[in-house]
Amino acid sequence: MTDTSALIIVFSTLFVVIDPPAIAPLFMALTQGMENARRRVIAIRAVATAAILLTIFFFLGEAVLNFIGVTIPAFRIAGGVLLFLTALDMLFQRRQARRKGNAEEGGQEHHDDPSIFPLAIPLIVGPGAITTVILMAAQTTLVADRAAVLGMVYGVLIIVLLTCLAAGPIERALGKVGIDVVTRILGMLLAALAVQFIIDGMRTVGMIA
Repeated sequence: MTDTSALIIVFSTLFVVIDPPAIAPLFMALTQGMENARRRVIAIRAVATAAILLTIFFFLGEAVLNFIGVTIPAFRIAGGVLLFLTALDMLFQRRQARRKGNAEEGGQEHHDDPSIFPLAIPLIVGPGAITTVILMAAQTTLVADRAAVLGMVYGVLIIVLLTCLAAGPIERALGKVGIDVVTRILGMLLAALAVQFIIDGMRTVGMIA
């Protein structure tokens, strides 16, 4: 797992699942009218909360599955299906509309501080991110491998933080068309990675060679 190609796959999967470019404009909407210092605090708190949650799922997610009697191959297949549905949402722009709905709901209930909800949950740490982290943890056993994977997780979260802090310039630079194009490209990549998860799960249980 510590080889470069494997780490690139880990990073790419988490990047397309969490989708930092899509979070940036929503962060702008949730923090509209706030001072820059306040927005920085909210961004840092949201990303820190997401890091804690993903770390917990990374170390305890498989134990929870074992407790309820779900095997890793079964979860890998189910996770692949979930990620594929997420990819379809991205390709057809349903995901962005749903995220905006979550953002509006959270903004109404937590106007003063949207860092925990809806930023950390579910915009950053959604079902797709949780599934991906658990699946990645299941593929690692050595301490060095786990540290490397967690490094990729935190690397993606740092990008989320940077995009939130630079949400304004990014939104102006990409424009609506640019954001739509980036989202669809990431959706295609995620669909391919989801299919690979399903194939790996089926191969593990001997359903395919």
